[in-house]
Amino acid sequence: MLYIIGLGLNIDGISNFGLDIVKRSKKIYLENYTVDFPYSKGELENFLGKKLHDADRDFVEGLTIIDEAKKKDVVLLVYGSPLTATTHITIIEEAKNSGIRTKIIYNASILDAIAETGLQLYKFGKFTSIPKWTKSFRPISFMEYVEQNRSIDAHTLLLVDIGLDFQDALDELDEAAKKHKLKLGKVLVCQSLGTKKRQIIFRKIEELRAYKNVQSPYCFIIPSKLHFVEKDALKKYDKR
Repeated sequence: MLYIIGLGLNIDGISNFGLDIVKRSKKIYLENYTVDFPYSKGELENFLGKKLHDADRDFVEGLTIIDEAKKKDVVLLVYGSPLTATTHITIIEEAKNSGIRTKIIYNASILDAIAETGLQLYKFGKFTSIPKWTKSFRPISFMEYVEQNRSIDAHTLLLVDIGLDFQDALDELDEAAKKHKLKLGKVLVCQSLGTKKRQIIFRKIEELRAYKNVQSPYCFIIPSKLHFVEKDALKKYDKR
């Protein structure tokens, strides 16, 4: 059987049900390619009391884990909630096609936690990721989501690719906005929501450059038209 278990946002965020399955399973994989964890693999192993095997993109998309699940109970641990990445949905479909039973154990994710900003979840539109640029790969299409969402007065959640430094992400955000001729105004930065390292900042991009200690995982929110309740909620993150 294949179990896909959400870890939640903090090191002790896994549910009791999920923890029980981990304790009695022989092979446990940790998906490590969709997010920068706010804790180390060693810290998680100590908390769970189990050895974890790394599961990178090639391993997961190669579907080797499904072959293993034909013979024994296999666990794939995913930061946050299991099905926020399309890769994991593909695994489930392949398992079903192979006649393998699957069990999904959900948990909190960034999609829940952003409500802590005071922005209303039903006012968010499409969300996407800011990719890590290279010399030959500098896409700015993520800014199209901001344009589309603004056209319906919706906020935009921008996740950040693994390994993308905060200052570099600011550069990409600024350049992409200028090329799309968009004025962003104040932007929300959410760091490690659901953990002790939690931090929420509401500033203009040029002001955010002064924040040198923002750590992964973090994300951006580009607010659109604000309800008066949202305006009041954001004031506490905009203190000088």
